[in-house]
Amino acid sequence: MPILKIAAFSDGDTGGNPAGVMLAEILPSDAEMQRIAAEVGFSETVFAAPTAAGWRVRYFSPETEIPFCGHATIALGAALALQQGDGVFALTLNQARITVQGQRNGSLISAALQSPPTRSTAAPADLVTAALALFGYRPDELDPRLPPALIHAGADHLLLALNSRAALAAMHYNLAAGRQLMQQAGVVTIMLAVAESPQHFHTRNPFAAGGVYEDPATGAATAALAGYLRDRAWPHGGVIDVVQGEDMGMRSRLRAEIPPAPGSSIRVSGSARIMSA
Repeated sequence: MPILKIAAFSDGDTGGNPAGVMLAEILPSDAEMQRIAAEVGFSETVFAAPTAAGWRVRYFSPETEIPFCGHATIALGAALALQQGDGVFALTLNQARITVQGQRNGSLISAALQSPPTRSTAAPADLVTAALALFGYRPDELDPRLPPALIHAGADHLLLALNSRAALAAMHYNLAAGRQLMQQAGVVTIMLAVAESPQHFHTRNPFAAGGVYEDPATGAATAALAGYLRDRAWPHGGVIDVVQGEDMGMRSRLRAEIPPAPGSSIRVSGSARIMSA
């Protein structure tokens, strides 16, 4: 089956995070999906096969399977809209059941996912110390309004909120050291975030655990961030807009809608552009 290449959370007809999408009658073997993901080389490739209840979905980075990937889900919604027509599609993941909506709009496709349930907890002090050392940040570069946390919306992430856009732009780290830290901590990414205003964030997402230095758009972490803001009673007003990938020349735009119920699903939406098949 051909692999579609779709950039999710694009900024119009540029930017976004590329994902591979394979729609198959039956999912390939684990080894074959891992091989394909490594060959495609994007941070994630999503595999989907039809079932009586919708679609069975799995996500692979070039090095490992992950439980949930937001940008690949948006790419999948775009692919399903192209193949099946506009609609809402039920997805069964390894550990959750969610939906994705896809709607064609000329050369772009809009898509929105409903994340798995969210949760957040304070990050252990030793993990925060190790993460700050990894990036060369000082404790006084953190935003005291948003303390470091372990955040979850289908996958686990470490959140470090910084107090300046300059600190975010200066992000750098050693990939091997980052992989070791993330694997030891059991997190998929480390999200670095700056609150430009209560409803507008800039973020970066090192993904060393999957063998990727940085993701230009991360829907799962954005959903987890939104859930954390709700847990913190942050004045989000029910929605946040996130710009990611700007510092790597892949500007991406994500929107997260935040219902009031604690732990409930977050709707994350954006545009997707078709790259090639």
